[in-house]
Amino acid sequence: MNDESKTAINSWESLFRAQVTVLRKLNQEFPSGELSLNEYDVLFNLSRQEGHKLRIRDLNRHLLLTQPSVSRLVDRLLARGLVRKESDPGDGRGTFVCLTDEGYALFRRVAVSHSASIARHVGGALTTTELQQLSVLSDKLRRSIDATEE
Repeated sequence: MNDESKTAINSWESLFRAQVTVLRKLNQEFPSGELSLNEYDVLFNLSRQEGHKLRIRDLNRHLLLTQPSVSRLVDRLLARGLVRKESDPGDGRGTFVCLTDEGYALFRRVAVSHSASIARHVGGALTTTELQQLSVLSDKLRRSIDATEE
């Protein structure tokens, strides 16, 4: 194995271990009495979209769950009135998942606490410049993978 490969492997291990450690801490502090972290992730992704909606197949791409798990999760959120489904007027086979006002309000309440936890554990460990570098490098890595799948 050459030095470049060893460096790539060591870098991946470091990134992976950091992500697991931070995620465990964020999970411990997550206000799960109102939402699970996976439910929050759905609401978060919808909240970032224009009109607070996404086709279900596009939502699947944003989440770290399998398609059947996403469908069950969306159904639970639907039953709680946090999202609704709409047919895609441009494609009768497509379905949009839309964030309701109640869902958005709950997302915002939980986001305050979760954001504070992220700021404390991620922002507290790195300088502003390091955080910016981390974002640039993470985006670059993700784009390189996305480009190979197209």
